[in-house]
Amino acid sequence: MRRSSNPEKHRYNRIAPVYDLMEFFPEKVTMGNWRKRLFSYLPEGRILELGVGTGKNLVLYPENKHLIAVDISLNMIRRAREKKPDYLNVSFAVMNAEELALLSDSFDGIVTTFVFCSVFQPVNGLKELKRVLKPGGTALFLEHVRPGNKVLAKLFDLLNPVVVRIFGANINRTTTRNIKMAGFEIEEEYNLRRDIVKLIIARKKVNEAD
Repeated sequence: MRRSSNPEKHRYNRIAPVYDLMEFFPEKVTMGNWRKRLFSYLPEGRILELGVGTGKNLVLYPENKHLIAVDISLNMIRRAREKKPDYLNVSFAVMNAEELALLSDSFDGIVTTFVFCSVFQPVNGLKELKRVLKPGGTALFLEHVRPGNKVLAKLFDLLNPVVVRIFGANINRTTTRNIKMAGFEIEEEYNLRRDIVKLIIARKKVNEAD
């Protein structure tokens, strides 16, 4: 079902100029290390990064990697272009996660970092990722999710509307379950901060084509 407007696009276009400043301390203390750990699992071949944002991950790609980097926000992509290392072969495009203008079975690997907290229809977006991933391909996710503790979970649910309005991110998404619902096979799952921040390595079945 299409929407007449896209609040995520407007929200991230608006906060793009201050986005790096908003996350400066978390990046220095924890998030930067989490990104490096995620990239230690980066597969060979052609890579799609969904939700490239302001380009925080670009320096982590190896030299001459063939990368397609997409984001819902043009203003975010403009900042990512400024961070692109000279050695990196990357093409940028504005796309909605739920409607990727990309060929099926065309990527060896997919990278997303803190993206599916903001996708309007997360399962549909994940199904699109699986569609464009080659059979046997690897999808890497770094995501914050709804905690398993019932008290904390209720607190996250209560705070979620405020957080969404300020930062554009949902803090109560059940992303691990959504990845499974989209048809991925989860091979490894690591808790980086309790069970709230997760590193997930998923795969599209070898005998599955879209």
